[in-house]
Amino acid sequence: MPGSRSRRARAALAHVALVASCALAVPAFAATPIEVTSKTPTDGPIKYTVRVTSKVFGDASETRTLRSGDTDDFTWRTTPPGGAVAVAQGCPNAASLPVDANGAMVRETQLRLAPIVDTNGTARVQLNFRAQAPHGTHTVTSGGASITCPAVTTHTQIVHFSMPTNGTAKTITLTDGTQIAVSAQR
Repeated sequence: MPGSRSRRARAALAHVALVASCALAVPAFAATPIEVTSKTPTDGPIKYTVRVTSKVFGDASETRTLRSGDTDDFTWRTTPPGGAVAVAQGCPNAASLPVDANGAMVRETQLRLAPIVDTNGTARVQLNFRAQAPHGTHTVTSGGASITCPAVTTHTQIVHFSMPTNGTAKTITLTDGTQIAVSAQR
């Protein structure tokens, strides 16, 4: 009997060893990882340079890095020719006006850039433009008193366009004459 126990024990150990070796071998049949050897044009960040040229809202330029599908908001505030315009208490929409540290109205240009890069490397872009600037003053009656408030010029427009991502600039002219040049460089 002692020999049969030892034979059973050896058989059991052999069985355990066989099961363990099979369990260790299973991962070898798993799918091998796919190695990416080249990147598609939609991979990676792209530097976008935006230049705004406007007689009413001023000129501005900035470069930012975005990935396809990201959006970025650009905001520029500049002093208009002739200086900022005082905003009296009680002026209509005073809370929504862009003002400097002294509470006087300045020019503000806001631009949202939303590019999506296609597999061929061309970017499809949605550009949202919004700007406001003081353009002189006008008198309003508030609380029975006459006050002087900035006369506000505004422009809002959404534009869709396609452009290359090789550094060549695409220039868009808005309906108010503002020109926006956008270039994208990998």
